Amino acid sequence: MRRWLPKVYPILDASFIPMAGRVQFLDRLGSMMLDAGIRLLEYRNKTGTDAEVLADARVLRAAMLSGEVKLVLDDRVDVALAAGFDGVHVDAGDLPTADARILLGPGRIVGTSASSEAVLQAEMSGPVDYVAFGPIFPTMTKQTSAMPIGIEGVKRFRSIAGTETILVAAAGITLATAPAILEAGADAVAVAAAIFKKDDPAAELQAWLRALK
Repeated sequence: MRRWLPKVYPILDASFIPMAGRVQFLDRLGSMMLDAGIRLLEYRNKTGTDAEVLADARVLRAAMLSGEVKLVLDDRVDVALAAGFDGVHVDAGDLPTADARILLGPGRIVGTSASSEAVLQAEMSGPVDYVAFGPIFPTMTKQTSAMPIGIEGVKRFRSIAGTETILVAAAGITLATAPAILEAGADAVAVAAAIFKKDDPAAELQAWLRALK
């Protein structure tokens, strides 16, 4: 069950996308990442309107054909369905995971985040396919007031989660630190800026895939 998720969980944040030539950029990026071997991508846009997010999502879906890449949308279940995405990632304050599962059905992905060990325990009994947790290290990509938990925190989360819950470690992770995080018990590492703020994101993804295979 746990191996459906690639070890690298790339997150494309809308802040990495230029406003000029947006459609062309997303189409080109999607094609390049597909050629690089990507098998899962989350698109995160915290500030765009539903129409703007849907437009972006449809470009990504067209560039990454269903069946080759699983696409996950942050927050917005209705937009994910309209765009033909494979699932959603919902956090505290978003639609509850149980409601997301009802709307998406059993065949799509529902992921969530746990900012504490208590939240992890609560989510383990819910209808989620994975739980992201962190921050592992300090990060500027996503605003959070939580203190980094480090490698020892990864070990604690795995101990609580047991062997069945899929854990995705997030925040501040680099290619140098990723192996130790996986060794400590994470099933995957979520990576945003470390891939998508590079001059050649596709080449960077390939480096991650080679290192963590």
